[in-house]
Amino acid sequence: MELKFVDPRALKDNPDKARRSKSSSQADALLLATIKAIGVVEPLIVFAEADGGNGFVIDQGHRRAKQAIAAGLEEVAVLVVPRAEDGGAMRSLATSITHEQLNPVDLWRAIERLVALNWTEESIAIALAQSVRQIKKLRLLANVLPAMLDAMAKGDMPNEQQLRTIAAASLEEQKEVWKAKKPSKGDPQVSWWSIANGLAKRRMYARDASFDDELREAYGIAWVEDLFAPADQDSRYTTDVEAFLGAQQEWMTQNLPKNGIISEPNAYGEVKLPPKAERVYGTPKKSDHAAMYLDREGKVRTVHFRLPEAKKKANVTEAIVMPKSRPDMTRKGIEMIGDLRTDALHEALSRAPIADDTLLALLVLAFAGQNVRVDSGAGGNHGFGRRMPRHAATLFDAEGKFTFDAETLRSAARGVLIDALSCREGMSKSGVVALVAGGAIGADSFLVNMGTEDFLSCLSRPALEGSCADTPVLPRARVKDTRAALVEHFKESHFVHPAALFAPDAASLTEWLSKSTVPEVDDDLGPEVDGLSVEDQRPEKGGLDDGYREAAE
Repeated sequence: MELKFVDPRALKDNPDKARRSKSSSQADALLLATIKAIGVVEPLIVFAEADGGNGFVIDQGHRRAKQAIAAGLEEVAVLVVPRAEDGGAMRSLATSITHEQLNPVDLWRAIERLVALNWTEESIAIALAQSVRQIKKLRLLANVLPAMLDAMAKGDMPNEQQLRTIAAASLEEQKEVWKAKKPSKGDPQVSWWSIANGLAKRRMYARDASFDDELREAYGIAWVEDLFAPADQDSRYTTDVEAFLGAQQEWMTQNLPKNGIISEPNAYGEVKLPPKAERVYGTPKKSDHAAMYLDREGKVRTVHFRLPEAKKKANVTEAIVMPKSRPDMTRKGIEMIGDLRTDALHEALSRAPIADDTLLALLVLAFAGQNVRVDSGAGGNHGFGRRMPRHAATLFDAEGKFTFDAETLRSAARGVLIDALSCREGMSKSGVVALVAGGAIGADSFLVNMGTEDFLSCLSRPALEGSCADTPVLPRARVKDTRAALVEHFKESHFVHPAALFAPDAASLTEWLSKSTVPEVDDDLGPEVDGLSVEDQRPEKGGLDDGYREAAE
């Protein structure tokens, strides 16, 4: 290293300098005024000219040399350093970055120059204290059409999303779009939005693919890495949408479950189910069906649905003509027996001693009556209580005797409650009593994870952002991104929306109690019992409570 004083006019520019964009006229005027006043304070860095020359090449200080000539200086101080193998390209780049942030276009071009001088991406990353991924990203942007780079070098930069779309397109595609949308003399502002929009292509991501490498190769799909995406996610994609969807369709065909169908989404992106099918949002049963389809992003989705049971056709047999004969009892006699039996049954239920297990068994039996309609939410042919007799039948032995053990009784009672209580929307909804029952037995702990795409897509923006509470997930600018982050977070945890908990609304419960505790018709209390009038049977008058107490004793 040697200090010399040389004529600035004899110095030669370095062809490998990193900063190529012109500085502003204000910055040049300020530097010129400073040199005129106090001279060049910091020596220029130069190295000896190669290939037999006896001059010096500027390594650092091109602007100082130019303004020294403009100021009329006869000589300036220079510091002679050994010439680097790459012509000082890396030294110039590193020094320029430390003094002032390089124009992005200059930075891209400088890195490409280093690669041409046999620098590896890893060595460039180490020298500039950058990640290899960042260097790869910058190298990708260096492939932008030169005309576009010139426009960007003037300070008119697109945003990152637009830059990502432009850099991913081929140079031929960029030329066509630039030719149609380049700025005019009257309007020099570049419309990067329209350029990016003209180059945009639909992407199908590898993280959404269900098919394996064998199917990928069969359909000729080649993944391209999106270097602008976050480094912690799989950003590989393809723009061959037709091949991607074809591979997904073939995977669904090969992996179609039993009782499964391949369906299509409707105009709203929801799956099309067979007519009269009821979608199952809870735990599917063995008799349920599965529908596989591709959503708008090309992901394989599976939903379960339930079909109504086919009605059995009655056996048609020839009618046998029998001679008419008078029955042993008329219709009126049968109706009288029915009335007398009912009165006796109700009086026995009111006053006769009944053990607790027998009382529970009779309750199960009552649900199997042909006058009971239960619109069950348990699935199958549920109308008019058709599911209830099967539970009552377990309380009879092989000889038809009404006998049972405690375990059988408990199982039958649970089955009746399962078929009777339902929180489903529609005709099978039990209402507030089902919520009370669920709260009494701790059904909250049996709710499945609701942090799924299907459920979270039903929430509004405020409700979705409210679900981010007590999680490390922060609301995004787009609802779609917030939902995707929550789905990813809840894969490893359990989420239950507060509205799904078995906690009845206080107003609804109060309204139900007020309607249910005050009978609207006096006849609902039943006939006169043991000399008590209908009015005296009311609980507040001490009516049947004593009779129930005696029966219990």
